[in-house]
Amino acid sequence: MDPHALLLARLQFAFTISFHIIFPAFSIGVSAYVATLLVLWRRTGSDHFHRLARFWTKIFAVSFAMGVVSGIPLTYQFGTNWAHFSAVAGNIIGPLIGYEVLTAFFLEATFLGVMLFGWQRVSPWLHVTAAILVAVGTAISGFWILAANSWMHTPDGYELHNGVAFPIDWWRVIFNPSFPYRFAHMMTAAYLTTSVVVLAAGARYLIRKEFETEGRTMMRMGVGMLAVLGPLQLLLGDQHGLNTLQHQPAKIAAIEAHWEDDGPAALVLFALPDAAAEKNRAELAIPHLGSLVLTHDWEGRFAGLKDFPAGQRPPVAPIFFSFRIMVAIGMLLIAIGFVGVILWVRRTLFTTRWYLHVVARAWWLGFIAILAGWLTTETGRQPYIIYGILRTADALSPVSGTTVAISLTLFVLVYCVVFSIGIYYIHRLIWNGPKGAAVQPASLPEGLPNRPLSLGDQTPRGAGTPPANSQEH
Repeated sequence: MDPHALLLARLQFAFTISFHIIFPAFSIGVSAYVATLLVLWRRTGSDHFHRLARFWTKIFAVSFAMGVVSGIPLTYQFGTNWAHFSAVAGNIIGPLIGYEVLTAFFLEATFLGVMLFGWQRVSPWLHVTAAILVAVGTAISGFWILAANSWMHTPDGYELHNGVAFPIDWWRVIFNPSFPYRFAHMMTAAYLTTSVVVLAAGARYLIRKEFETEGRTMMRMGVGMLAVLGPLQLLLGDQHGLNTLQHQPAKIAAIEAHWEDDGPAALVLFALPDAAAEKNRAELAIPHLGSLVLTHDWEGRFAGLKDFPAGQRPPVAPIFFSFRIMVAIGMLLIAIGFVGVILWVRRTLFTTRWYLHVVARAWWLGFIAILAGWLTTETGRQPYIIYGILRTADALSPVSGTTVAISLTLFVLVYCVVFSIGIYYIHRLIWNGPKGAAVQPASLPEGLPNRPLSLGDQTPRGAGTPPANSQEH
């Protein structure tokens, strides 16, 4: 094995997955938001809900396209860079990805065109139904991806034959011990991320004194979602942490920079973990609070990093800091939602300038939290790519460092250009705002190209009328 190839292959996958994960997460949230807006439009008849739905559909289309494009190279890397992983786990990961295609992609492909282009071409009920089914499809896609990823963390329902995993119980494979917690945590993160973007866009319009009706609606919906989902995410994260402590105790020890189980654990707020010396430097901690959080017991104890061989410990510093970034952003989002509700009750949500300026610049917080959480999860699984079964170093293809370096360089160049353009276009869409009047579904004339079979409903010209000179026929 070329050690440079291993490092570069991991960097390449980390780079591509970092781009990929934020777009599907955003698409999941935006599709649900568009469906909600269309349902509200049908129930209330208010045109501004329809304008907002059309506006956010454009943003969803760009985000969805970038999510698909960024995901394609990931599948190729399983064969080019991680062939042994594919050989060991292909019997399980392959079908799970295939189920995503059969359920989510087919559903999305069927109704995505109706959602994007059916504003004046189909009846309102069909258009609303299409938007709902697209939102359901994105959630189903997340279901299968999280099932596959969770199995890599807590494998279950399989047996090994000559080092190859074979499924023996698909129910246990899919609903493995960590899946319910990961799925709930990730889906909530997707909806939270979208809520912050919606809230920020609404605040921008109110600051500019443009699209004020739409801006107020976006702020109300954004604040409401943050107020509900923020505390919920905190509870889900707590349950996820308890599950991780049970199945991946070394990861929890690294997240907490907890080196030795010598009594109730402190909650380390800040430190500079020193893996070589097996201790923390410049530590700031609260006694007993770590035990209370992780075991729900003031005197609780859990394994420290020294309880695991050095070769089975994840890297401490990256996940220690990334976890705290994620938690800090989560607490900030809860605060934004809480303050927003107070201002809403006081009827000053739309006029408190300092709050508008803060949330208008907070659109990026959810994306950073998702990346930090993903880094914590995936780095904390090391040194395993399939926890307890296959080490990352043993999953590599027989490739050279030079080969991987060339492809990594190309990925960086292409991704930076393509996705910079995509992100800039989304920014311009948001800047321009939901312009134009709401489009009302029109009654379709017969024989249009989008209804070619409607020609069969027409009576042929002159049908039933004999020709002028029947004897000639």
